[in-house]
Amino acid sequence: MSAISAIHVAKKQLGLDDDTYRSMLKVVTGKTSARDMTPAEQHAVVQELRRRGFKPGKKGLEGPFARKLQALWIAAWNLGIVRDRKDSAMLAFIRRQTGIDHTRFLLDAEDADKAIEALKSWMNREAGVDWSVTRLMPLWQRQPGFRIAVAQWNILVARVDMRGKTFQAFVEDHAFNPIDRMTPKEWTGVMNTLGSRIRKAVR
Repeated sequence: MSAISAIHVAKKQLGLDDDTYRSMLKVVTGKTSARDMTPAEQHAVVQELRRRGFKPGKKGLEGPFARKLQALWIAAWNLGIVRDRKDSAMLAFIRRQTGIDHTRFLLDAEDADKAIEALKSWMNREAGVDWSVTRLMPLWQRQPGFRIAVAQWNILVARVDMRGKTFQAFVEDHAFNPIDRMTPKEWTGVMNTLGSRIRKAVR
């Protein structure tokens, strides 16, 4: 975690308004912008924020949007458009979209939406995932797992012989559940299975 990132996270975590924040910076370093500070000055500010109660996040994926972003990233890997499923690759993608280094610092919905929508647009453009929803569409067809699995199925049908099975038959054989009663966890299992087949097909 960079010192500047820590400072901005601490500002949000401690609920400091701009006037209080800039006043604190000036008292500690004589400057009112963290970007104008030397590394030593930034470190001094972090120490002051710790004294005021700032608690940096632990290692690993954290934050209110981490699980959704990770699920989308793994889905993109299962679609064959992401080549590296590791969290570090996802974090690099998020950094490019938002300028934010880690999901633990991704606290604003507006910032998170930049990464989420970029991922969904990529999945639509490169893998044909249809995210559109109509009022007449059943709830089960609105699930992200259904949308992604349909796109996976279409990719496979274009590349390998699926032995005459329909999408619905494949899903229900895999999950032992009617397609309109599938849970998100069951869709994840279907996506992982289809993803494995896609990766084998493109080798």
